[in-house]
Amino acid sequence: MRTDIKVLAGAFLLLHFTICSQVPKTVQPESAGFSSERLAKIDRLTQEFVDDNKIAGAVTLVARKGQVAYLKGIGMQDVENHKPMKTNTLFRIASMTKLITCVAVMILFEEGHFLLDEPVSRYLPEFSNMQVLGPDSDSNQIVTQPAKTPITIRHLLTHTSGLGYHWDPVVGGLYNKAEVPIGLVKTDETIAEKMKVLAKLPLLFNPGERFNYGLSMDVLGYFVEVISGMPLDEFFQTRIFQPLKMTDTHFYIPAEKLDRLAVVYAPDENKKIQRSKEGVLMHNNTIPYSVDFPYNQPQSYFSGGGGLCSTVTDYYRFLQMLINKGALEGEQILGKETVEMITRNQVSGSENEQVYGLGFGVGFGVAVHVDASKSGDISSVGAFDGGGFFYTKFWADPDEQLVGITMTQLFPHEGLNFFFPEKVRILSYQAMVE
Repeated sequence: MRTDIKVLAGAFLLLHFTICSQVPKTVQPESAGFSSERLAKIDRLTQEFVDDNKIAGAVTLVARKGQVAYLKGIGMQDVENHKPMKTNTLFRIASMTKLITCVAVMILFEEGHFLLDEPVSRYLPEFSNMQVLGPDSDSNQIVTQPAKTPITIRHLLTHTSGLGYHWDPVVGGLYNKAEVPIGLVKTDETIAEKMKVLAKLPLLFNPGERFNYGLSMDVLGYFVEVISGMPLDEFFQTRIFQPLKMTDTHFYIPAEKLDRLAVVYAPDENKKIQRSKEGVLMHNNTIPYSVDFPYNQPQSYFSGGGGLCSTVTDYYRFLQMLINKGALEGEQILGKETVEMITRNQVSGSENEQVYGLGFGVGFGVAVHVDASKSGDISSVGAFDGGGFFYTKFWADPDEQLVGITMTQLFPHEGLNFFFPEKVRILSYQAMVE
């Protein structure tokens, strides 16, 4: 009897998730202030990249004023098995996880658990007494000295903590030797265990001195676990994904959804796509990664900096919540002022304001457009964006009420840089006619 109940309950949940994850209704582009003809340029661009074997396929969504005007999958999610891209195809979103982690931190901030300029060591004692690389440090001889200032929660939110990533010529070797994951590899350990290892390694510079993209968001994932008393995946599910009906966003993809996961491709010597190898640990510029990390491993490592998989439509609901100043369909995730803090420049100094490009600054987990005269960018001042390791990108423009997302799966993408997603972003802007 109990078995029958479990089967029925499972069937009900599967039906519930299927209903909830249905593709959002699209509107005529003109009703959202777009030109249908101009928006269709995204079709042609994507098909060109597919026909030239630069990408296998992509799914793109463009919305304005809370209405989805463009949502299409073009090309293949699995070329060899002739599986087309669909609007519910799942993608490894990697660093697009960072903004979700920042929102999780700010949910707890709003509840009064901490202040942003407190040392994180008050909550994670492992990060007390941090050491900084000395002036004579090089890859052969590591010299350290005590950090002048502690790492604060704000430092972690803005990548000014002194932490780096595995491609750094000095600390990268230390991270690899200590087997600190980037969030894209197999491990049977937890984020708590590995962040305690990271805390023993030296910082690149004194916290607060400058911006450096790195493992700060992974530390924040561990921080969320400590403050909330929940594993990071559970906190995300209960406080963000369930209220926003993001039913297809997971650290580890359930077995019944695996056939929707897009294959990762890599360019060959002629810059044409070839299927990436599964079941092996790969390295690119000292970056350790695997393509099967979302399913073929112990499912215990929840990387706040790069571990999630999602769909274009799920991530749209998350971004629309931010554009709506923290609310979506009656669910208030954050307060208005908190969202504005996340999406404005937080780092002073001309050098730091240009880390994402001339005229762009640093928000919490996002690049923020701060000066159009310097950037020459098409977006409004105050627009924010981000991307992921496997060639995914999002952009959001509060002034225009514009949200865009494009996802494919390609790594490495040297030579292409972010040309494909960047061109899609520009096409979303040129399609606006009012």
